[in-house]
Amino acid sequence: MKFKLLGLLLLVFFANEISAQTKQDSINQLKNVTVKARKKTVKERSEYKKNAQTTEVLTSEELNRNNPAFLDQTLGVMSGVQVDKRTQLGGQRIVIRGYGNDQKFNNWGIKAYYNQFPLTNAEGVTILDDVDFSLVDNIEVIKGPAATMYGGGVGGVVRFYLKNSDEKGISISQNSAAGSFGLFQSNTRLDYVADNASMLLNYGHLESNGYRPNGESLKNFFTYKGDFKYSDKQTVSVFLSHNFSHEGISGQIPYSYYYANQDPGNEAYIKKNAHLDMQSTRFGVSNNFKFTKSFSNSTVIFYSGTESERVVAGAYEQTSSPNYGIRSVFTKSNDISNTIENVLDIGTEIQQCKSLISNFRFKGTDDTNPLLVNPISVGNYYKYITSQQSVFIHDRINFKPINLSLILGLSGNHIEYERIDLLALPGLITGNTSNTSFYKSFKTSLNPHIAVQKIYKDQILNVSYSEGYNAPTASTSYISALNKTNDSLQPEKAKMVEVSAQGLLFKTRLDYQVALFNMNIDNKLTQLSAANPAGGSYNYTANTGNQLNKGLEASVGYVYEPKSNAIVSKVTSFVNFSYYDFKYTDFSTRVGGVLTDFSNKKVVGVPAQKYSFGADFQSPTRIYLNTTYNYLSNVYSDFANTNSVKGFGLLNAKLGYKLASKNKKYSIDLFAAGNNLTNQTNYTFLFLGGNINDVDAGNGFPTGMAADVNPGSSKAYFWTGLNLKYHF
Repeated sequence: MKFKLLGLLLLVFFANEISAQTKQDSINQLKNVTVKARKKTVKERSEYKKNAQTTEVLTSEELNRNNPAFLDQTLGVMSGVQVDKRTQLGGQRIVIRGYGNDQKFNNWGIKAYYNQFPLTNAEGVTILDDVDFSLVDNIEVIKGPAATMYGGGVGGVVRFYLKNSDEKGISISQNSAAGSFGLFQSNTRLDYVADNASMLLNYGHLESNGYRPNGESLKNFFTYKGDFKYSDKQTVSVFLSHNFSHEGISGQIPYSYYYANQDPGNEAYIKKNAHLDMQSTRFGVSNNFKFTKSFSNSTVIFYSGTESERVVAGAYEQTSSPNYGIRSVFTKSNDISNTIENVLDIGTEIQQCKSLISNFRFKGTDDTNPLLVNPISVGNYYKYITSQQSVFIHDRINFKPINLSLILGLSGNHIEYERIDLLALPGLITGNTSNTSFYKSFKTSLNPHIAVQKIYKDQILNVSYSEGYNAPTASTSYISALNKTNDSLQPEKAKMVEVSAQGLLFKTRLDYQVALFNMNIDNKLTQLSAANPAGGSYNYTANTGNQLNKGLEASVGYVYEPKSNAIVSKVTSFVNFSYYDFKYTDFSTRVGGVLTDFSNKKVVGVPAQKYSFGADFQSPTRIYLNTTYNYLSNVYSDFANTNSVKGFGLLNAKLGYKLASKNKKYSIDLFAAGNNLTNQTNYTFLFLGGNINDVDAGNGFPTGMAADVNPGSSKAYFWTGLNLKYHF
């Protein structure tokens, strides 16, 4: 890209604004309405209007309906969103509109942010094991391609927000919980708020023995966040965290064991004490500056450094992965005329990741020494240098007399990487003549976003077209088992048409959001397996064809407040629903060495129906009850649609008592909660598509029996907690 596109966009930006007038009101502000619906509605309406495509928000009220550390139980209740996990508290895989569920490890195909800086690294991979979700105050999900403002990604964008206290002075809080499987949680937080500064310092601890063999978890988080107002024009925020995460890995089991509620764990993992240990440091500084009332800039500089050790059934791996970059957005607002107003954003996000990864394969044949590895000559030791650049322009033109907006956006996204084989140095390994180093650069991808938005009273109607893309990662661009580059790989491209609406009814007590979408994905990137000439099998990635995703999503909430002297003072209820018809089109790949056409088959791992509903009850006596039911219908695990995995529904509840002093000096929240109260057989992670029929040597299962499922707890589990806060 060489920043030619950035120069062009800057020229357009300043040429458009030479005659700009001072703008009186930001068009991002909706008409002032006293909203009686759920608290998330105000934030959600603003973000939905700004992004001009389906956007849903979870506030602290929604996140604390369950245990915030259980991301699958909080974020997973949202329509169109599913959260899988490989361990009890780690290995999270966020799936948006059915996208991203065919990855064995981590997140790929979505973009994630923590406040203003990316959690997704330059290679497009997101790891969430070391994120302290107990501190998250707000989650925003943009569904579908959002490349115009956020770069690569087909599934969408997830933004996690951490907020400082609003109460002036010094306050200290202690949140503690304990429960099933040896669960113990503790968060000790100190807040300081003055006129022009606010800071928080938090230590979080989380541990559990886990509900599976070798399934223990241990996490420690240190977090600092400071917000400083230097003048009416400038504010600066500083974020710093240091985190440690240990997750024991139990491995997957066969479906026959899963349906029988038998979980011995996978011996190939357990005898190696399989685990993922991560230690990370994150640092970010953001600066918001108003040059004039109508011209501003927001810039964040960020760094993250991660050291990890991964031991699984087949390999031992060490990774050191520093990632750093900058994101900067200029915003210019002006009145074009008395009836037309305009807001223009232009920005860039640049990242670079430099990783050192060593990977050595276990022999897998010696039970007395299960950690015995093969000679270094068949191992890997690589240095990866990955760079990703994105520049974008996003313009909103608002026709005030008719409350109609036209949104036009365009982004240019580029990724390139280099791999250096550190074992290929001459003379390092006797007889080694191979050098698996390579360099790859993908053509800059241009991704538009076009939307028309109409506001009628309290209703917002939106029609949009957007594109997104995913480039292959460096690790998928080389087939190690065959010692050759995967030169035929191309980025996948998504094109989505969406018709959606968001609004308030019944004197703003009812809020709703509904969306119909059609998303076509070309050159679908799929993880596959094939027979290894040297024995066993190997994994590789290929463009398998096209995929068509059609769906309906709806979210409805209602707030009811009975008359005085009632047993219940307030009832907040919601229903979320997703209906999907996702199919492969022009989709073929090799299975068992035979080229097979899977066109018109249903996409693996995507439930045709997903719905959740819940109700929160509050009493005048400060007692509250939260209830949630979340259901996933059957899914297919294989391309041929021969193995249907049964759906399940989970019922969760939380009963508590809140008390606050009249002078707001202290507050108390005492509660008890339980998940899966009806003892349902359920899974947390499936091997899908080309990853099915996984067999690890020494897994302890009958010969030839594949192990593809990670079960959840089939029994109800509980915890109780006490949250205390004192304001000095």
